[in-house]
Amino acid sequence: MKRWLPSPLLSLGLLLTWLLLNQSAEPAHWLLGAALGIIAPLLARPLLPHGHARLRRPRALLRLLWLSAIEIIRSSVNVGQLILLRKPGAVNSQFIRVPLDLRSPHGLALLSCLINSTPGTVWVDLLPERHELLLHVFDLHDEAWWIDTIKTSYEGPIIEVFEGSGPTPEGEKA
Repeated sequence: MKRWLPSPLLSLGLLLTWLLLNQSAEPAHWLLGAALGIIAPLLARPLLPHGHARLRRPRALLRLLWLSAIEIIRSSVNVGQLILLRKPGAVNSQFIRVPLDLRSPHGLALLSCLINSTPGTVWVDLLPERHELLLHVFDLHDEAWWIDTIKTSYEGPIIEVFEGSGPTPEGEKA
Protein backbone atom coordinates (compact mmCIF):
# COMPACT_ATOMS: atom_id res chain seq x y z
CA MET A 1 0.00 0.00 0.00
CA LYS A 2 2.78 2.45 0.94
CA ARG A 3 4.44 1.82 -2.40
CA TRP A 4 1.54 3.27 -4.41
CA LEU A 5 0.05 5.53 -1.77
CA PRO A 6 2.93 6.83 0.38
CA SER A 7 0.87 9.60 2.02
CA PRO A 8 -2.81 8.64 2.26
CA LEU A 9 -3.83 11.81 4.13
CA LEU A 10 -2.02 14.00 1.60
CA SER A 11 -3.69 12.10 -1.25
CA LEU A 12 -7.10 12.58 0.34
CA GLY A 13 -6.36 16.25 0.90
CA LEU A 14 -5.36 16.71 -2.73
CA LEU A 15 -8.52 14.96 -3.92
CA LEU A 16 -10.75 17.13 -1.72
CA THR A 17 -8.88 20.29 -2.74
CA TRP A 18 -9.34 19.37 -6.40
CA LEU A 19 -13.07 18.86 -5.92
CA LEU A 20 -13.44 22.11 -3.99
CA LEU A 21 -11.46 24.13 -6.53
CA ASN A 22 -13.54 22.79 -9.39
CA GLN A 23 -16.79 23.09 -7.40
CA SER A 24 -17.95 19.85 -8.92
CA ALA A 25 -18.62 16.28 -7.86
CA GLU A 26 -18.72 14.93 -11.42
CA PRO A 27 -17.12 11.47 -11.85
CA ALA A 28 -14.47 12.94 -14.16
CA HIS A 29 -13.35 15.34 -11.40
CA TRP A 30 -13.24 12.48 -8.89
CA LEU A 31 -11.04 10.56 -11.31
CA LEU A 32 -8.72 13.49 -12.02
CA GLY A 33 -8.51 14.36 -8.31
CA ALA A 34 -7.71 10.76 -7.41
CA ALA A 35 -5.01 10.64 -10.09
CA LEU A 36 -3.53 13.87 -8.74
CA GLY A 37 -3.70 12.49 -5.20
CA ILE A 38 -1.77 9.38 -6.22
CA ILE A 39 0.75 10.85 -8.66
CA ALA A 40 1.79 14.02 -6.77
CA PRO A 41 3.05 12.20 -3.61
CA LEU A 42 4.86 9.64 -5.75
CA LEU A 43 6.65 12.39 -7.67
CA ALA A 44 7.44 14.26 -4.45
CA ARG A 45 8.93 11.19 -2.71
CA PRO A 46 12.54 12.00 -3.78
CA LEU A 47 12.17 15.42 -2.13
CA LEU A 48 11.90 13.71 1.28
CA PRO A 49 15.38 12.24 1.80
CA HIS A 50 14.75 11.77 5.55
CA GLY A 51 11.27 10.34 5.19
CA HIS A 52 8.14 11.76 6.76
CA ALA A 53 8.34 13.70 9.98
CA ARG A 54 6.63 12.10 12.91
CA LEU A 55 4.94 14.58 15.21
CA ARG A 56 5.26 13.33 18.78
CA ARG A 57 3.21 16.15 20.33
CA PRO A 58 0.91 17.98 17.90
CA ARG A 59 -0.45 20.25 20.65
CA ALA A 60 3.05 21.57 21.27
CA LEU A 61 3.30 22.35 17.54
CA LEU A 62 0.06 24.35 17.63
CA ARG A 63 1.26 26.24 20.71
CA LEU A 64 4.62 26.93 19.01
CA LEU A 65 2.95 28.21 15.84
CA TRP A 66 0.60 30.46 17.83
CA LEU A 67 3.45 31.98 19.85
CA SER A 68 5.51 32.37 16.67
CA ALA A 69 2.66 34.24 14.97
CA ILE A 70 2.51 36.64 17.93
CA GLU A 71 6.29 37.10 17.78
CA ILE A 72 6.15 37.80 14.03
CA ILE A 73 3.55 40.52 14.56
CA ARG A 74 5.51 42.03 17.47
CA SER A 75 8.75 41.99 15.48
CA SER A 76 7.04 43.55 12.45
CA VAL A 77 5.99 46.51 14.58
CA ASN A 78 9.46 46.83 16.17
CA VAL A 79 11.35 46.64 12.87
CA GLY A 80 8.92 49.10 11.29
CA GLN A 81 9.60 51.57 14.10
CA LEU A 82 13.35 51.06 13.75
CA ILE A 83 13.27 51.73 10.03
CA LEU A 84 10.95 54.74 10.22
CA LEU A 85 12.09 56.43 13.42
CA ARG A 86 15.80 55.69 13.96
CA LYS A 87 18.80 57.01 12.15
CA PRO A 88 20.60 54.29 10.15
CA GLY A 89 23.78 54.66 12.20
CA ALA A 90 21.90 53.98 15.45
CA VAL A 91 20.97 50.41 14.44
CA ASN A 92 23.33 47.75 15.85
CA SER A 93 23.23 45.01 13.20
CA GLN A 94 25.29 41.94 14.21
CA PHE A 95 25.87 38.22 13.74
CA ILE A 96 25.59 35.85 16.69
CA ARG A 97 26.13 32.13 17.18
CA VAL A 98 23.44 30.09 18.90
CA PRO A 99 24.39 26.60 20.17
CA LEU A 100 21.76 24.01 19.19
CA ASP A 101 20.69 20.75 20.81
CA LEU A 102 18.21 20.08 18.00
CA ARG A 103 19.31 17.34 15.58
CA SER A 104 16.13 16.44 13.68
CA PRO A 105 16.35 17.62 10.03
CA HIS A 106 12.61 18.35 10.09
CA GLY A 107 12.98 20.32 13.30
CA LEU A 108 15.90 22.30 11.88
CA ALA A 109 13.82 23.08 8.78
CA LEU A 110 10.95 24.33 10.97
CA LEU A 111 13.34 26.41 13.07
CA SER A 112 14.75 27.94 9.89
CA CYS A 113 11.27 28.82 8.63
CA LEU A 114 10.25 30.40 11.93
CA ILE A 115 13.45 32.44 12.29
CA ASN A 116 13.37 33.66 8.69
CA SER A 117 9.67 34.56 8.97
CA THR A 118 10.38 36.81 11.94
CA PRO A 119 11.34 40.32 10.81
CA GLY A 120 14.73 41.42 12.07
CA THR A 121 16.34 37.97 12.08
CA VAL A 122 17.87 35.85 9.35
CA TRP A 123 19.21 32.28 9.56
CA VAL A 124 22.60 32.65 7.88
CA ASP A 125 24.27 29.28 8.30
CA LEU A 126 24.23 26.06 10.26
CA LEU A 127 27.67 25.05 11.51
CA PRO A 128 27.22 21.26 11.79
CA GLU A 129 30.66 20.50 13.24
CA ARG A 130 29.86 22.71 16.24
CA HIS A 131 26.06 22.34 16.23
CA GLU A 132 25.68 26.10 16.06
CA LEU A 133 23.34 28.40 14.20
CA LEU A 134 24.77 31.60 12.72
CA LEU A 135 22.06 34.22 13.05
CA HIS A 136 21.91 37.82 11.85
CA VAL A 137 20.00 40.20 14.11
CA PHE A 138 18.93 43.56 12.70
CA ASP A 139 19.22 45.48 15.98
CA LEU A 140 21.21 43.57 18.60
CA HIS A 141 21.37 44.86 22.16
CA ASP A 142 21.62 41.70 24.28
CA GLU A 143 23.18 38.59 22.73
CA ALA A 144 22.39 36.42 25.77
CA TRP A 145 18.69 37.36 25.50
CA TRP A 146 18.60 36.28 21.85
CA ILE A 147 20.32 32.97 22.57
CA ASP A 148 17.94 32.28 25.46
CA THR A 149 14.90 33.24 23.34
CA ILE A 150 15.90 30.97 20.44
CA LYS A 151 16.64 28.05 22.77
CA THR A 152 13.57 28.34 25.03
CA SER A 153 10.88 29.78 22.73
CA TYR A 154 11.77 27.92 19.54
CA GLU A 155 14.26 25.08 19.95
CA GLY A 156 12.76 23.58 23.13
CA PRO A 157 9.22 23.31 21.74
CA ILE A 158 10.51 21.98 18.39
CA ILE A 159 12.45 19.25 20.19
CA GLU A 160 9.26 18.45 22.11
CA VAL A 161 7.27 18.22 18.85
CA PHE A 162 9.65 16.04 16.85
CA GLU A 163 11.54 14.08 19.49
CA GLY A 164 8.86 13.79 22.17
CA SER A 165 11.02 15.21 24.92
CA GLY A 166 11.46 18.74 25.94
CA PRO A 167 11.28 21.12 28.82
CA THR A 168 9.37 19.69 31.74
CA PRO A 169 8.62 21.33 35.09
CA GLU A 170 10.95 20.32 37.89
CA GLY A 171 9.98 17.12 39.60
CA GLU A 172 8.00 15.70 36.64
CA LYS A 173 9.18 12.81 34.58
CA ALA A 174 9.40 13.32 30.81
